[in-house]
Amino acid sequence: MGFRDLVPWSRNQDLAPARENFDPFLTLHREMNRLFDDVLRGFGGTSLSPLMEGRFGWPKVELSEIDKTLTVSAELPGLTEKDVQVEIANGVLTVRGEKKAERNGEGRYFTERYHGAFERQIPLEGVEEDKAEASFTNGVLTVSLPKSEKAREGVKRIAINTH
Repeated sequence: MGFRDLVPWSRNQDLAPARENFDPFLTLHREMNRLFDDVLRGFGGTSLSPLMEGRFGWPKVELSEIDKTLTVSAELPGLTEKDVQVEIANGVLTVRGEKKAERNGEGRYFTERYHGAFERQIPLEGVEEDKAEASFTNGVLTVSLPKSEKAREGVKRIAINTH
């Protein structure tokens, strides 16, 4: 059995299109359709497409919780504390700011770096909002929120039985 026997199309069909059949406009059309499919796939669904997740989910955050404190960390490379606002209202932590585009001179350029305004909202429950503290070190914003006594009282450990 040869490799071509494993391929799910007929033997008479070429594996790659011939060079003379290459149409740059058709290729552009296919790529534009793929791009729109990737963008629109996230709307109406529960998650964004992998292509757009990095754009709409910026900045990336990390939540950690220990006995008495909830910590929210956000990566904000290239920003300073003056570029970022942190607010808490009605049980929601909001981190917003703007990263300016850095263009060196005129002409053509290519970038994969994110720039523009951003805002992340993180719902909080069982924290003392008035005792929140924030720090900004090496491009990482860290917000520490002490958990309320009421939140800690409601926690019950459940034993795991073995059979």
